[in-house]
Amino acid sequence: MGSKTLKSLLMATSILATAGFAHAADTELTIESWRTDDLAIWQEKLIPAFEAKNPGIKVKFAPTPPTEYDAALGARFDAGSAGDIITCRPFDKSLEQFKRGNLASLTDLPGMKNFSDVAKAAWTTDDGKDAFCVPMASVIHGFIYNKDAFDKLGIAIPTTEAEFFAALDKIKADGTYIPMAMGTKDLWEAATMGYQNIGPTYWKGEEGRAKLIKGEEKLTDAPWVEPYKVLLKWKDYLGDGFEAQTYPDSQNLFTLGRAAIYPAGSWEIGLFNTQAQFKMGAFPPPVKNAGDACYISDHNDIGAGLNAKSKHPEEAKKFLDWVASPEFADIYANALPGFFSLNSTPVKMQDPLAQEFVSWREKCKPTIRSTYQILSRGTPNLENETWVESANVINGTDTPEAAAKKLQDGLDSWYKPAK
Repeated sequence: MGSKTLKSLLMATSILATAGFAHAADTELTIESWRTDDLAIWQEKLIPAFEAKNPGIKVKFAPTPPTEYDAALGARFDAGSAGDIITCRPFDKSLEQFKRGNLASLTDLPGMKNFSDVAKAAWTTDDGKDAFCVPMASVIHGFIYNKDAFDKLGIAIPTTEAEFFAALDKIKADGTYIPMAMGTKDLWEAATMGYQNIGPTYWKGEEGRAKLIKGEEKLTDAPWVEPYKVLLKWKDYLGDGFEAQTYPDSQNLFTLGRAAIYPAGSWEIGLFNTQAQFKMGAFPPPVKNAGDACYISDHNDIGAGLNAKSKHPEEAKKFLDWVASPEFADIYANALPGFFSLNSTPVKMQDPLAQEFVSWREKCKPTIRSTYQILSRGTPNLENETWVESANVINGTDTPEAAAKKLQDGLDSWYKPAK
């Protein structure tokens, strides 16, 4: 064999070997998510940790803005172009995707043993037979405040409704800060940061939620109307032009130090830590009267599922099994302070603000958002209608009573409580 032929043969072998290697390294998994804020955390911490242990699998995080996610994901499922890993909304939205055959059952995934039934409840069928998303995190509602502003104005952390409004009055009278940063343009903000944040205090958390599902209480009853009466009072403290204020506008007003209080989900912590140049604290939703039991929305927020039509199911399952691991829980909860792990292995929180939120689990009764389980399965959708009416009440275009009646009438039009 001439040296020329040998060279060609070696080159061909080398090219084939390289091609074979490239092919082996070419399994790319795409993650669908609404968490646009988390792009850097996935790219810099989570994905590298997984890829280091799983050569040959590449992972790409491809988020869609939160307000567009559900519709866009539905369209991609229909078109057969959805990613391999689907970030799961809690309860009915994901259950619907499972029933449609878009999400695969993960009941037999080994890592599922790391979660309690309560942790899995948001992604399990009504009969409990199938789990279809790995629980990733819950979020807790409350209020984040500017400590510098509170110190400057001599405001103590409010624990009752009266103290809360007294604090807002003091901030407003001083004029340095907008008392509270929240807008109504994006609708969901008014419902999630407003109604679902303070509501459990009035309807007594899980007790009221269960009564609503059973038909023993209606949205027109006092415990469900009262939070709207409180929200109506918020209007005077939200600053000029709040009706045109988007969710990112609210975030900016607070982190730039222009607003003193931010009605929050704990998911804000990571972003706020990077942007706010002042010390922050947090307090749970105020109780009506001193000594009342306190309630928090500690809501199963996010899971990860498998696209039933993924071209790489085995690699995707390997990734999901890692998502179910204590290693993922530790990286995730500490990289994203405010997304509290649902893993049975406890995660020590390094962030003081996140630790403050999670400490409320010790003293307040937890519940989930009232509209998420069962009650938003029909049309009109109670969750989406609650967005609209929460904004309407704060804007002053509906009274609390009118809003409650619209919501109950909508629910009555399709929902019949099981007897």
